[in-house]
Amino acid sequence: MMDLARTPQHLGTLIRRARRKQGLSQAELGARCGFRQETISLVENGSPATRLDTLLAILAALELDLFVGGRPETSSFDIEDLLG
Repeated sequence: MMDLARTPQHLGTLIRRARRKQGLSQAELGARCGFRQETISLVENGSPATRLDTLLAILAALELDLFVGGRPETSSFDIEDLLG
């Protein structure tokens, strides 16, 4: 299943879910990708200042990919429906 994130907060939530699903602490994930626990916490809390290379390293450590695609054309589209 693919999840949709359109804000830093949504992306942080998805990263937190993936980390927890893998049974990792923030410190353990940080060690996997070379960042401090505090950095992982900032990302998971939706810090808008997160660098793209930091984000990509965290996603790689969680064995996740980043996909970019067009939005559906329907005007009744609601992101909350996708995030469930």
